[in-house]
Amino acid sequence: MKFETRKQIRFHHCDPAGIVFYPQYFYLLHEAQEDFLAHIGHPEHTLIAAGLGVPIVDLKTEFLGMCRYGDEIDISLNLTRLGNASIGMHYEIHSYPRPTDKGQGLKLRANSVVVCSEIPNGKVLGIPDGLRQALMPYLETKSKEEP
Repeated sequence: MKFETRKQIRFHHCDPAGIVFYPQYFYLLHEAQEDFLAHIGHPEHTLIAAGLGVPIVDLKTEFLGMCRYGDEIDISLNLTRLGNASIGMHYEIHSYPRPTDKGQGLKLRANSVVVCSEIPNGKVLGIPDGLRQALMPYLETKSKEEP
């Protein structure tokens, strides 16, 4: 299952040409992560207050198209891996509304890994059971036909 959230590109996301300045995409991805955690009943601010952080330890990004000031976008997130302490996340940013030509609206694809860790010392912790259960429906499994 995928989680989706809609965002609008705002002035502060853009460079003087009105195009999203690439580091701002990382803010948008993190906002999607926060929206996702709230959606599954584990808001990030609540996790942090309880001493659990989910910092990013790896991020790979493909920039596939431009987003401009005023555009609406859909950000999808699904999980690619649930380890003992790590969570693999896959994101896609699409223009909204999506064009009828398949793939034309895809603006960005990213894969990240976050690790559950104790705040403030950063000690790695296992994913708590309640959080793991809430994450499970969003774990994408490869079909049997894929290698």
